[in-house]
Amino acid sequence: MNNRNKRRVVLMFALTTLLYVPVNGQHQGQHQMDEMNKRGDKHMGFDHLKTTHHFLLANDGGSINVEANDVKDSESRDQIRRHLRHIAMMFGEGNFEVPMLIHEKTPPGSEVMKQLKSEIGYEFIETERGASIKISTTNAQAVKAIHEFLTFQIMEHKTGDPLEVKP
Repeated sequence: MNNRNKRRVVLMFALTTLLYVPVNGQHQGQHQMDEMNKRGDKHMGFDHLKTTHHFLLANDGGSINVEANDVKDSESRDQIRRHLRHIAMMFGEGNFEVPMLIHEKTPPGSEVMKQLKSEIGYEFIETERGASIKISTTNAQAVKAIHEFLTFQIMEHKTGDPLEVKP
């Protein structure tokens, strides 16, 4: 094989490798997302395909919002409300087991949120299609932990929510 053909073979190998790696990484990322969603469906009690999650940052903490995609889907709405009511109670007790089960890791910020549980409020609010949990505190360390926790959720669930506080 002459030098020109050797260079072509090397170039083709390099291009094939470069094209394969991102596609394979995307496939693996989608598989991980699918597995997380299966665990979420199991532990939350509602179908992620029928619902939309949002995690929003606020100056005093933030919020978790979940709604049924279809206004007529009262089954998903009611399951969301049961789940978020339960989550607000658990978080208030410093119990972050459900997010750990869904994500198979300890979410950033949750350990500090456990330690400062008496300084953080979790207000359950029903919405037309589901519910939300308003998380608030006056403790700067707790706000930082809440933001870490919610930012992790935004990234893991790929919600597209802002990664900074919006007025």
